[in-house]
Amino acid sequence: MSNAEQKKRRSQLSPRREPVQERARTRSRQILDTTGRLLEEVGLNDLTTILIAKELGVSVGSLYHYFPNKHAILYAMGEQWLASMTVALEELERVDLERMPLEDFVGELIGRLLAVYREQRGLLPLVQAMWGIPELQQLDERHDELIISHLTNMFQRLGFRCPANELSRLARATLETCHAIFLVIVNQVGVRSDRTREDLKQMLLTMLNAHRDEVRPAGLDDVEAP
Repeated sequence: MSNAEQKKRRSQLSPRREPVQERARTRSRQILDTTGRLLEEVGLNDLTTILIAKELGVSVGSLYHYFPNKHAILYAMGEQWLASMTVALEELERVDLERMPLEDFVGELIGRLLAVYREQRGLLPLVQAMWGIPELQQLDERHDELIISHLTNMFQRLGFRCPANELSRLARATLETCHAIFLVIVNQVGVRSDRTREDLKQMLLTMLNAHRDEVRPAGLDDVEAP
């Protein structure tokens, strides 16, 4: 993609204006919250700016004062979700990981990230949008890079001895496993949710314990870094 095309795409996804006054910030939050609720009710394909404006009780023109189109609203929702994810990971990094048993770390990781997933309204349609809409795919890439970077750093602090590209591979495998199972757990309740969460913990522990001390993993020279 050329620089001109990248610039045009950014302008299409950027808010019309950054909310400065409290009233404007409140309205911006209302737009994102309403969009999240509508995503749960009608899905991605039937979501329109007309429907969002109707739910808010404003004109479409008023909505466009804040966001130029539906994709810009979804992009802002994705950025909000990434910001919450960053906070959760940074809070975990402030813990004394060097003295934390791996089992406790995995439990903390699951608990903190799952809370972010539970709090995000319209999560599944939003994830589908980030993966399937070209204008939003940058968010999906940023999501992966963010979590892999934090996980790699935390694995090192936990004393993993495997080389850098293996750390990165384990981080991506952890990310993909958590992401897939979280999308299941958020739609479960009670004992069913607890059992799936415990299964996820055991899967991660089995994988990480098997490779954390592999100073020279077999066949690593033939494997590119993820």
